[in-house]
Amino acid sequence: MNPKRVVITGLGAVTPLGNDVSSTWTGLTSGKSGAARITRFDPRNLKTQFACEVKGFDPLEHFDRKSVRKIDLYTQFGTVSAREAVKDSGLDFEKEDTAKIGVIFSSGIGGLWTFQDEVAGLNLDEEPRINPFFIPKMIANMAAGYISMEYGLRGPNFATLSACASSTNSIISALDQIRLGRATVMLAGGSEAAINYTGIGGFNALTALSTRNDSPETASRPFSASRDGFVMGEGGVTLILEELEHAKARGAKIYAELLGGGMSADAYHLTASHPEGLGAKIVMENALRESGLKTSDIDYINVHGTSTPVGDISEVKAILDVFGDDAYRINISSTKSMTGHLLGAAGALEAMACILAIRDGIVPPTINHAPDDNDTEIDSKLNFTFNEAQKRDIRYALSNTFGFGGHNASAVFGKYEA
Repeated sequence: MNPKRVVITGLGAVTPLGNDVSSTWTGLTSGKSGAARITRFDPRNLKTQFACEVKGFDPLEHFDRKSVRKIDLYTQFGTVSAREAVKDSGLDFEKEDTAKIGVIFSSGIGGLWTFQDEVAGLNLDEEPRINPFFIPKMIANMAAGYISMEYGLRGPNFATLSACASSTNSIISALDQIRLGRATVMLAGGSEAAINYTGIGGFNALTALSTRNDSPETASRPFSASRDGFVMGEGGVTLILEELEHAKARGAKIYAELLGGGMSADAYHLTASHPEGLGAKIVMENALRESGLKTSDIDYINVHGTSTPVGDISEVKAILDVFGDDAYRINISSTKSMTGHLLGAAGALEAMACILAIRDGIVPPTINHAPDDNDTEIDSKLNFTFNEAQKRDIRYALSNTFGFGGHNASAVFGKYEA
């Protein structure tokens, strides 16, 4: 029996390039960098003093003061993105069976601002005075819970947590809920707000972040020889997944079809990717198999491409292992070169980039590459879509996300055909 077809009918975004889908997509296709010196706190004592922050986001424009005190910034980003996606989809929940509409929403870290603020104020020699909302603000499932409460959605509701693969796993899990008949509509995505002293300091301790403080906007340079680590990003992105017949019955706008997903583990190291890209190879093969596609079908890969010395090389090795000669006709790009790495929200943002690339026939670029900065360990004949977007008819796109702990997830999107 053929699985139910699942389509994307709504998108919402709060990102370093803009606080909605339109401005984010304009930034991606124009090669705009979202990186700059950190403004939310004084970073002068940190090795890395810049990031891709969300700009111009005032919580009080979206929530009342009481709500702001109860929910962490990561939940705020996620909820605002969900509101845009729901509006974009045209769904009227009063006319729907809300027991068949669910939310799977991810965060790789959760309420790090809440954790930092509470722990910093503790005096271990006294009885702790802790905000009663400390735990619910901090835990990584609260964005999923809050979004369901906002709309009264009583279908499947949980968070997937697999570091930087989290929101791709949320999208794949949402696909499964619809195919299994547990839901007709799912809100899926992720949000992250970890650009604070603890987050930047922690990743600095791992030597994972770029320290190019003199030129933040060019610091994220995937596949270039001079890359020195990733740039932290933040934000929230929501996709509305809908069973095709349900979408058609209500006359919904359809962006693209979600054909399948793959998952795998490196089973190798706490933070480093497998040097030969073994887990990445397996996850792409699994995604293609579930989608019923051949390597020759894929036109675009939005790669994990974090701009780390080892990670970029291992991902390219995996692509060449999986796609062989087909790899040379595929457009490859890392939108993290513009948005930074949104950690648990990265997969949802990059899935959105694939969906809009299919819709508009344009591949967003990998920026910050200089002609004399080729890495001799990376095949320069591959088309990394350096520096400028490229027009291309895209039928099928693959989105890769790989997380600390060796968690790998890939999703395949296709042009919708009746």
